[in-house]
Amino acid sequence: MSFLKRLLDFYINSSLHVALSVYALVRMTGYLFQLEAITAPAFFAFFGTVVGYNFVKYDALARTHKLQMRTGLKAIAVLSFFAFLATGYFFFQLERTTRIIAVCFLLLTLLYTLPFFPNRRNARNWAGVKIYIVALCWVGVTLFLPVINAGIEWTKDVYVVAVQRFILIFVLILVFEIIDLLQDDPHLKTVPQQIGVTWTKIVGCMLLAVFVLLELAMTSVAYPTLLLKSGVALTTGLFLVFAHKRRTSYYSSFWAESIPILWWGLLFVLTKL
Repeated sequence: MSFLKRLLDFYINSSLHVALSVYALVRMTGYLFQLEAITAPAFFAFFGTVVGYNFVKYDALARTHKLQMRTGLKAIAVLSFFAFLATGYFFFQLERTTRIIAVCFLLLTLLYTLPFFPNRRNARNWAGVKIYIVALCWVGVTLFLPVINAGIEWTKDVYVVAVQRFILIFVLILVFEIIDLLQDDPHLKTVPQQIGVTWTKIVGCMLLAVFVLLELAMTSVAYPTLLLKSGVALTTGLFLVFAHKRRTSYYSSFWAESIPILWWGLLFVLTKL
């Protein structure tokens, strides 16, 4: 049992789980817009997420020598190195325009992590900004990159899905912010810190209602898709409602983050029936 727990912790701490969630959303984009050239963007997003998230999580600590290279962290470093090589490989499988956009998101990630100006904190510590940067990066990587790479027309549906995707990621981050309320620096001014846990849950549920209603703005409403998105909204809403600051980290970092994977998995099964 101890071995399984260590394996699960490594899976989560090495960012493989969050990367699989990103991969699932890219695949969702491929399904929604019938994109044939989806493999390269999907694997670029997967491996790029492993590298990006591990860089964000461990870079600052490593640079200040506060992080000892225990066996688990050495394994994560090795995994990140190979993920970096895979990211480079799939980067060059993308179209030229897509590569330029990908570099823009890379710069945004660096801005989020590294202090570019003397005596200034990085974007991750800018009060109230973190949640918007993360949600924007997720929308960019899981929606904009595959669409641009496929060279399809940017219809109204792309923008509707972009808003839906932003809302979903935003609300999922709210779950994390509630769970991390005791550990977060008060100066971060996360949403629960600013408006309280109760109002955070109310706002999140209202946003999820908008998430579902936006499906009616699509050019053609597919009721199986509407039903699935309603189920995703309900599941996310339940995770938000039952979130509190004394929940274990698994509640958010594993279970809540599994929602995009579950969504893609259900869609995959239903389309094969």
